[in-house]
Amino acid sequence: MARLAQTHGLTDVQQEILATVRDFVDKEIIPVATQLEHKDEYPTQIVEGLKELGLFGLMIPEEYGGLGESLLTYALCVEEIARGWMSVSGIINTHFIVAYMLKQHGTQEQKDTFLPRMALGEVRGAFSMSEPGLGSDVSAITSKGVKDGDEYVLNGQKMWLTNGGTSTLVAVLCRSDEGHPEGTAPHKSMTTFLVEKEPGFGEVRPGLTIPGKIDKMGYKGVDTTELIMDGLRIPANRVLGGTTGRGFYQMMDGVEVGRVNVAARGCGVAQRAFELGVSYAQQRHTFGKPIAQHQAISFKLAEMATKVEAAHAMMVNAARKKDSGERNDLEAGMAKYLASEYCKEVVEDAFRIHGGYGFSKEYEIERLYREAPMLLIGEGTAEIQKMIIGRRLLEEYRSQG
Repeated sequence: MARLAQTHGLTDVQQEILATVRDFVDKEIIPVATQLEHKDEYPTQIVEGLKELGLFGLMIPEEYGGLGESLLTYALCVEEIARGWMSVSGIINTHFIVAYMLKQHGTQEQKDTFLPRMALGEVRGAFSMSEPGLGSDVSAITSKGVKDGDEYVLNGQKMWLTNGGTSTLVAVLCRSDEGHPEGTAPHKSMTTFLVEKEPGFGEVRPGLTIPGKIDKMGYKGVDTTELIMDGLRIPANRVLGGTTGRGFYQMMDGVEVGRVNVAARGCGVAQRAFELGVSYAQQRHTFGKPIAQHQAISFKLAEMATKVEAAHAMMVNAARKKDSGERNDLEAGMAKYLASEYCKEVVEDAFRIHGGYGFSKEYEIERLYREAPMLLIGEGTAEIQKMIIGRRLLEEYRSQG
């Protein structure tokens, strides 16, 4: 709703971008989202529209053909897109993280090669850390990259790769022992490799297989896959930044901005759930009046709106902190944690307001109810966020006694 989640201090350009994105969401995404989601159909037409709007290059510098906008602008656009359909925001997010990592850590040759085409959406990015057996324990990665002349040979299995089928450039985190003697801390012997591939499933280049889409409870439309490397050969100039052993830090930098993105997605889904709940509460009558006029429902709407506002404020604060050049892992962790938890609660309250109709696939809230849980896991679980927050608080408030 217009009254909630306002962001003060935006420039005229930022306001114009957001108004354009919101109009696109209202006209091109919301009317078709539920139908496409039920079919688990990739939103090709929507993605083409986002390309035309320039959103794939939103944060890519102007010198590479992008719009050169801030993380805040990007996060607010993601909030709007997720309000329409969270899966679409996921398609953009993984692309954005890879572009951000290239911008921050890539060699000049890597930037020149990839960023202009990424800005146009011609090259589509995905990134891959997780593996079947490690969950949140990134230090337990077993995929390896071994130097062989002017190439690296990659072997291993990766998991939960968003855009696995549709992407053409994947940033893959592997262990690389070259130059890092035995006993080196695990996070200092990891390297990010830039893997180019053809879109699709099956063997997409020699030594690289994308088996197919993972069937999920929600977050449909976007392709989530495994990635299997079996003797995959990568030129040495496709080591991100040109130096091995920096992959963990590069990935964590990408995940940090990704957490702001997940917070923004939570804000967008929660906003849509509130819109649906407050609308239905004024249409549905019981005991002779709209259920919105019953105190129990009125209180629920008040709680939902407050959570939407609080989550939005924390997300904006985390984005602005990063844009200022300051460390923002504390703010990003807090924003991701609060926004995803509040999103789940607001969606459930909207579901309850709909009563039995909320259980019907004819109503949009049913889709949101299946989508919200993904945000509790993506870019780090609530427990991981609490660990990050706790460590940072102890750094800030270290006892002198």
